[in-house]
Amino acid sequence: MIRPQLAEFMKRIGEDSIAIIPSAREIYRSNDSNFRFRQDSDFYYLTGFEEPEAIAVIKPADEEHPFTLFVRPRDPEKEVWDGRRAGVEGALSEYGASAAFPIAEFEEKLTDMMNGAANLYYRIGNGNAEIDHLIINSIRRMRGMSRKGKRAPQAIIDTGAVLHEIRLIKSEEEIELMQRAADIAAEAHIEAMKAARPGMKEYEIEALIEYHFRKSGAAAPAYTTIVGSGANATVLHYITNDATLKDGDLLLIDAGAEYRGYASDITRTFPINGRFTEAQRDIYDLVLETQVACVEMVRPGVTNDEIKKRSIEMLTEGMVRLGLLQGEPEKLIEEEKYKQFYMHGLGHYLGMDVHDVGRYYHKDEARKLEPGMVMTVEPGLYISVDTKDVPEKYLGIGVRIEDDVLVTQDAPRVLSSKVPKHGEEIEALMAR
Repeated sequence: MIRPQLAEFMKRIGEDSIAIIPSAREIYRSNDSNFRFRQDSDFYYLTGFEEPEAIAVIKPADEEHPFTLFVRPRDPEKEVWDGRRAGVEGALSEYGASAAFPIAEFEEKLTDMMNGAANLYYRIGNGNAEIDHLIINSIRRMRGMSRKGKRAPQAIIDTGAVLHEIRLIKSEEEIELMQRAADIAAEAHIEAMKAARPGMKEYEIEALIEYHFRKSGAAAPAYTTIVGSGANATVLHYITNDATLKDGDLLLIDAGAEYRGYASDITRTFPINGRFTEAQRDIYDLVLETQVACVEMVRPGVTNDEIKKRSIEMLTEGMVRLGLLQGEPEKLIEEEKYKQFYMHGLGHYLGMDVHDVGRYYHKDEARKLEPGMVMTVEPGLYISVDTKDVPEKYLGIGVRIEDDVLVTQDAPRVLSSKVPKHGEEIEALMAR
């Protein structure tokens, strides 16, 4: 039985095409130890197959074998060490392949499989140079065999041009998985708010969050967890996570869970001692007001650029009120002065990858949002301790608030809504 997403992909590439999609490769950590294997998102999306050393060949015109898998054969000795393999038999019976072969046979079958296809869908330069060379050399040989009836593909097209557009619009099943990923992460953020105390280490909070992920069935964090206290919160991708939590500081946590192949991505910022200072609340409320307004804009027909523009306007006007910037907001925006404190984008697509696939622009025009897209909304302000000519009370404050938002036909659906983000809610939770 062919998966619905594979059937859609086959329909879009057409009967004059062939697609070749490799699995992810195992990556050595050190000596004979590997990092935990994580399947390539495109490969997993189409096949559901979770093992390394595999290749999917998709040829819609082949009525008998439109979907072929090349996989590692069963090997009792190696399976003792590394676990069961599906093998050729499992590829057929468990994953819906119409044909399956040992991975070692891919090279010898490649020419015959590509023969007659006008277009080859393949991502050259996607981290597997060995397969790149196999395909290029095979096409070169086929060109020299034209008098023997061999016909090489005339065009090589990036698989993502089709596949990533399919992945961008989530099905109901995918939305359910993303909701579960968001719920797991939300629960972990709440546990972190309850547990945080002056004197703890950032890595203790990190460990608590990731323990909750695994306890709740998540495979792993969707990305490296950020736990930044005090001035560390002003470093956008701070991952050292080894400082001591101090009374009177804020704690910024950016953490998401991966559940059955789908990511969540949530950021919350809260006071370590459970009470915001006046200065912290100034910055926090400005970011929160902006974030809430931008979430409300996540609707069909609106572009990401329009939402980002609104975030810039609101944050710049607020920074002028607080004395972080001096001058007319319009002029400050024109000169991009806001970038000193708000230097990143408003958000990104979310799905199987935390920074998920899909075009943001069609030619030079910003893409309009459509139902089924999921994106993050994450404005922030970051005032480094070294900043000059700003009120001293704001130095070292970093605030980001991030939610995962589904575009629907009507109002946006916030998948991560279970985590408190209003100041009073956070203080009440931490007081308990």
